[in-house]
Amino acid sequence: MFDEKLMLNAQKVISHCMQVRIRLVTAESCTGGLISAVLTAVPGSSNVLDRAFVVYSNESKCQELAVPYHLLEQYGAVSKVVTIAMAEGALARSYPHAQMCVAVSGVAGPAGSQDKPVGLVHFAVARTEVLPTLHECREFGNIGRNEVRKCTVNTALDLLLLAATEN
Repeated sequence: MFDEKLMLNAQKVISHCMQVRIRLVTAESCTGGLISAVLTAVPGSSNVLDRAFVVYSNESKCQELAVPYHLLEQYGAVSKVVTIAMAEGALARSYPHAQMCVAVSGVAGPAGSQDKPVGLVHFAVARTEVLPTLHECREFGNIGRNEVRKCTVNTALDLLLLAATEN
């Protein structure tokens, strides 16, 4: 179902998180659950993945993750502040069961705008008792909807592994 690179990255995340006893939560918009899907494709993932939020609409971001609506109005869903709010909200909703969350929000295509082109994705990784929340922004370009989503999943896994190795 998933290519070798994605599976290898997911296995690394699951293995490392098991070693350091970190449980995960995901908050996904543009990937629609693909991050949690690749993580759960790894045997033993039930020891690491606590839960996953798929929050595609603005309303779901507010209802499920307590993202303040005024942030969505002011910055839009595909923004640094909203993605950080998603990660922190999902982690708060998962307390005390999860210790780290990755959140993603982006423009997979086919339509984008001058300010938010196709391929623009924001990432945030929040950890309990670790501040500030990690944020990265990537521009994958107009490489096609599926490729943007695949690159997003791979980057999210890389960021989870990076954040899990930092103290």
